[in-house]
Amino acid sequence: MTPKWRELADKLAEDIKRGVYAPGRKLPQIRELVEAGEGSKSTVHQAYKALEAEGLVTSSRGHGTVVRQRVPLKRLGIGRYDKAKWRDGDEVAFIADRLASGRSYRRNEQTQTVSRVEAPPAVAAAHGLPEGAEVYARARLVKEGDQPTHTLTSYYRPEHVEGTRLVDPTPGPAGRGGGFRVLYDAGYEIDHMKEEIFARAATADEVRLLQLPPGEPVVELHRTTYTASGTVVEFAIGVHAASRFAWEYDFKVPDSAKGEKGQ
Repeated sequence: MTPKWRELADKLAEDIKRGVYAPGRKLPQIRELVEAGEGSKSTVHQAYKALEAEGLVTSSRGHGTVVRQRVPLKRLGIGRYDKAKWRDGDEVAFIADRLASGRSYRRNEQTQTVSRVEAPPAVAAAHGLPEGAEVYARARLVKEGDQPTHTLTSYYRPEHVEGTRLVDPTPGPAGRGGGFRVLYDAGYEIDHMKEEIFARAATADEVRLLQLPPGEPVVELHRTTYTASGTVVEFAIGVHAASRFAWEYDFKVPDSAKGEKGQ
């Protein structure tokens, strides 16, 4: 049986999507819904917390529960890395997400800082480098208008990117097609990648940089990018405001038994 708070959260979510509660409008106070027979104080409170976790509303002391100005961005899974987007066009990953969400974008909404640093342990391990080895770190902050959505720092071996646009700190994507196109032109065509994602509490620096509301978690992404020969050409760490993205993956379901029968 569906819990009462979940039923109420679903009902309110549908009202938000239909425009009953417009962006920027406050939801009724908890006591108002209790008096209207929607459930106990605890039920309404849980429903509001669920809507906040799903990115539909924000809650703060003194301001109540307010419908977000925008629904979360659709963050594509494997579709955002389609070679036709960046090799043959100019649709880098964050732009692919915006287009899939029906949202506008400007290329300068991605800023960046490039530096040569000692590889952190996870970076050294991903690239198969010894401790203390130097790598290039290309750190980006991506915004939608004035609101930050996520950070992404890519780490590269110097011999792969030296002299390319990937070590040029000019704001915006690294030229037409972005970083993957730069690697492609340098002879390092990406073939496959591994992504790991997990949620965690935000650090104080992340709260400030991403302008997070109190208590909002972040989703951390680790992306390892390989050539067909298995060479790691990029290891990236992204930190995403949890409520500003809806993650979407579309892929063919494998059937390993078929492969075994064919051997």
